[in-house]
Amino acid sequence: MASPALAQRVPVHLDSAEQQALRLHPRLRQSTQEIEEQRALKRGSFAPANPDFLWSAPTGERWAPGVVQTIDLPNVYRNQARAAQAGIVLAERGLDVNRATVRRDVRLAYLALQFAEAQVRQLTYQDSLFQALQQATNRLYAAGEVTALQRVSTEAEARQVRNQLEQATVDQRSAQRRLGLLLGQPNADLAVDTDLRQTGPELARTGAELLGTLSNQDSAAVALSPTLAYYSQNVTLSQSGISLVRARRTPALTVGYQNQAFENSPFKYRLQFGVSLPIWFWTYRSQLQAATARSKAAQAQLQVQRLELGTQYQQALADTRKFASSLSYYEQTGLPQSSAIISQSQRLFRAGEISYLVLIQSLNQAFTIQNTYLTTIRDYRQAIVELNYLRGQ
Repeated sequence: MASPALAQRVPVHLDSAEQQALRLHPRLRQSTQEIEEQRALKRGSFAPANPDFLWSAPTGERWAPGVVQTIDLPNVYRNQARAAQAGIVLAERGLDVNRATVRRDVRLAYLALQFAEAQVRQLTYQDSLFQALQQATNRLYAAGEVTALQRVSTEAEARQVRNQLEQATVDQRSAQRRLGLLLGQPNADLAVDTDLRQTGPELARTGAELLGTLSNQDSAAVALSPTLAYYSQNVTLSQSGISLVRARRTPALTVGYQNQAFENSPFKYRLQFGVSLPIWFWTYRSQLQAATARSKAAQAQLQVQRLELGTQYQQALADTRKFASSLSYYEQTGLPQSSAIISQSQRLFRAGEISYLVLIQSLNQAFTIQNTYLTTIRDYRQAIVELNYLRGQ
């Protein structure tokens, strides 16, 4: 019954899912357009004031045309170009942050689908086992070998497992849609290409190696974080704003010409030169105060982000160590014991050496171990995904 449905599912590999999401996610398209915006602004960093076209009648007899142009000193345009370049780099850092965020979201969504599929398989096995147990109990009850309480208890256990299986199926469809939205296929029947349970032994082997390479110093560990790089560049941009405000406090040059002569005058064209002085000092002082406050706020924001990233790194590192230890236990001890409990309890129950109550308790204990093992794999890989995100990987 399951083969035709599985044949229609779309298998997804994690690497291809990441690449597809990086191509299609609107957040990355937004970042790309923001970069283009900043590049366009830089092309206009040399932005002199609009010229003044004048018509005047100095003699009162006729109108004479003229033009006046005010030009800032080269230092102003140089600082405008530097600020524009800092804006471009900031937009590029924002693209790096969004790319890392999308990659993390895809990995977590892929992991969620892996976990949901593994849970469905696990609960399907439990459901088949309890359904067989319920049928056997009904036959024994009809033969008068078990009590009504045992029959009702078996039916309750079987229905509880069936309910858990239905909930896991709903979770699987939700995980499919979550991953499908990231891949631009919200209605696709997606399926992962790797069973979550199969990744457990590899994670247990590589866990010690991974923990050995991780630094306990959060400041060094998150040095390559794209989020930290973004806020560092924001500080650089704010400092460029201070330099630009200071450059604009310098005088500007004014040049122009105007024909103000009579018809028979030997000098028809009158040239003029002047200086534009920044006498409205309170305006520039307010702008400088605002730029300085903006720079201090950016520096404080950088410190806040460094502190938050460090805290998140320490938490993710602690989770990784905790789940790595737990995973090793389940691989070495828990899973072999659960398999032995399932097989031996059924054999002893058929031989009449254990009671029905002991059988149910043994099966529940074994399945609890197996379900906790799946949860441990998921939690361990989530911690690794978070560590890689914080480390810029």
